[in-house]
Amino acid sequence: MFSAVLAGPRVTVHLIRRLFASVLEAAETVPRIATALDEVRATLRHLERLLSYVAAELPELADQLDRIRARVDAQEERTRDPARRE
Repeated sequence: MFSAVLAGPRVTVHLIRRLFASVLEAAETVPRIATALDEVRATLRHLERLLSYVAAELPELADQLDRIRARVDAQEERTRDPARRE
């Protein structure tokens, strides 16, 4: 009977210890989460810079492709019609 009387406080102490351990474990993960978020922010900033660079270079690339296409078309015309060259 005496053990039944002490069972309540033992269970309470056990639950409090488990709760304290869980809170401590959660508190230890906060710095790791903060570090991971900082890394994600840095990655997003880097991606933003890369996308800005690509957006700035696209018009120049399109212009170069148009010039290359014109040169290839001119070359094809010359090879199709050799009589026109003379």
